[in-house]
Amino acid sequence: MEDHSHTHMVHQHRDVQGGAERAAVFGVSDGLVSNVALILGVAAAAESSSSVVIAGLSGLLAGAASMAAGEYVSMKAQTELIERELDRERESLAKNPRAETRELASIYEARGVAPEQAREIASAVMADPDVALEVHAREELGVDPDETGNPIAASVASFFAFAIGAILPLLPWFFTDGTDAIVYSVLVGLGASAAVGVALATFTKRSMFRTAARQVLLAAAACAVTYGAGSLLGSTVL
Repeated sequence: MEDHSHTHMVHQHRDVQGGAERAAVFGVSDGLVSNVALILGVAAAAESSSSVVIAGLSGLLAGAASMAAGEYVSMKAQTELIERELDRERESLAKNPRAETRELASIYEARGVAPEQAREIASAVMADPDVALEVHAREELGVDPDETGNPIAASVASFFAFAIGAILPLLPWFFTDGTDAIVYSVLVGLGASAAVGVALATFTKRSMFRTAARQVLLAAAACAVTYGAGSLLGSTVL
């Protein structure tokens, strides 16, 4: 017997507004590129591997703290701005419900809904204050009032993500030194950059090859510039 039942597919989206995932991705990438560049720059200028380790650890801690602080301030400002606009919208909905109903109806009309049907939909939405705020926030501000972002989560994610990215190219220097450590740092940095690119491509549904290649090229360029600058500086100072 053939089954004619219909399967309803639920279309779900990732939370792209909260900030924690974005902070983690950019944190790993920034930590990796900035610290591998710093490590190679110091390695080209310094004579001892201890100087590279100290510089790498300092770059890790300073960068992670800076990223976390910057992410917190950025997300906090964004959240406060959204909350301010939501308060204004909530007040307007309470004081001017007719004007807000007309405004919402005009939005639906602009999207192709018939005028009479647009007014009916707007009136139905305005019947519930919570629904009205959510719909007006989405339509006018482009935000979800229940998902305004978490500055602390974004800050913590940014700190640890940067630290993870920054420690990878430094690991070879705990086990070897000199040219071997430099080569291993470059290989680890480029390999990790490719992995970040693949992760980004998986998350954004973009081409894995192009995204990975872009990350590798950025890391390679940073390494080349800082190593060259470190070599020049080292020769000049010494």
